[in-house]
Amino acid sequence: MDKQVFEALSAETLPSRLGSNDVLKDKIGADHTHWNVREVGDGNLNLVFIVTGDKGAAIVKQALPYVRLVGESWPLPLKRSFFEYHALVRQSARDPGMIPEIYVFDMAQAIIVMEYLTPHVILRRALIEGRQLSRIGRDLGLFVARTLFRGSDLSLPTQEKKADMALFADNVELCDITENLVFSDPYFEAAMNRHTSPQLDPLVAELRADRDLKVEAQRLKHLFSAKAETLCHGDLHTGSVMVTDIETKVIDPEFAFYGPISFDIGMLLANFWMSYFSQSGHETTSGERDEMRDYLLETVDTIWHTFRAEFATLWRTERKGILYQARLFEERGDPLAAEQALNIVLDEIYREMLGFAGIEIHRRILGLAHNADFETIADPDRRASCEAKALKLGRHLAVNRHRIHCLSDIRETVERLQKETLA
Repeated sequence: MDKQVFEALSAETLPSRLGSNDVLKDKIGADHTHWNVREVGDGNLNLVFIVTGDKGAAIVKQALPYVRLVGESWPLPLKRSFFEYHALVRQSARDPGMIPEIYVFDMAQAIIVMEYLTPHVILRRALIEGRQLSRIGRDLGLFVARTLFRGSDLSLPTQEKKADMALFADNVELCDITENLVFSDPYFEAAMNRHTSPQLDPLVAELRADRDLKVEAQRLKHLFSAKAETLCHGDLHTGSVMVTDIETKVIDPEFAFYGPISFDIGMLLANFWMSYFSQSGHETTSGERDEMRDYLLETVDTIWHTFRAEFATLWRTERKGILYQARLFEERGDPLAAEQALNIVLDEIYREMLGFAGIEIHRRILGLAHNADFETIADPDRRASCEAKALKLGRHLAVNRHRIHCLSDIRETVERLQKETLA
């Protein structure tokens, strides 16, 4: 392979271009002419191939120099694969076993070759199908607590954290996508926006005229831009998680950046609330998925309570960074002061998390990149009914986040909205 000139892979060229790599020959098979290649990428940005041979299989992911969803009119740097690779390495160290094993990274060709996860499926697809997976709440709660705490000034040596901040600060273009497509574009008539029309037109107009909502969206954008607390996954949703009944894996952190601890959790929980409202569009008889809806709300509770408990454990056992130092609290015989600080930090994370969740719901219904949860509902009237309820929850979370005391309050709101009919 020419290490200098980038060339997009294809199913036909991949074996000859990667077939001399010793690691891949050991993982897939020595004779690349016997490799079978299938292109499976269905995301917005990249090429993804499953490569199988007589010894095994691997996933080959290659960045393209543009946004695949849009085309060459929207260029993107290939260096995003560099940030994805480095985020995967750090996440793997901070929560071992939750990230696929990385076999090869080729920066010039923007290629990451990693473990082929099978019989795993994308979590979003499993939820659309109505599958109730018992492990995901705890697994994801632990993952966000461990990766976010251990990548922050609460734990990481300050020299290492500042060096990492400098490294990931160059992921400018992908942060720009989030800054615009998530926090700004949904709230005005941006060129690439789309929504279920005309069914949602009145509600969309109402949201875009909502002064309080737009101000909160920009306050949250300010937090995203300025609060560099920890290394965030940056795009943590149910399409970035692969599952079986007994295992959970997190993938695709190419949007990684240093931002608020609350960001990943808010994005993640938003996708479970959207899945909740989408269930009506996937059931064949009314009430058929009531148990699934209960499961989704219970999973939200499990993720948040697991996060809180693990974050508190790490606070008490791994708080070795420059923030809230033990020398000021425990070592002076005042452990209650450390607990008081912990509760303040967790409360701040909770309030921000709700806001980010609300904005994520809005951008997935009003912006460019939508969720399959809603998009796979063929009947536009039915889809719009599901989306309208989610949009109303999103507004409530973003605007009222400082007055929502606990998740049980949100559960009551969600269940009330579910009973509404679209006007």
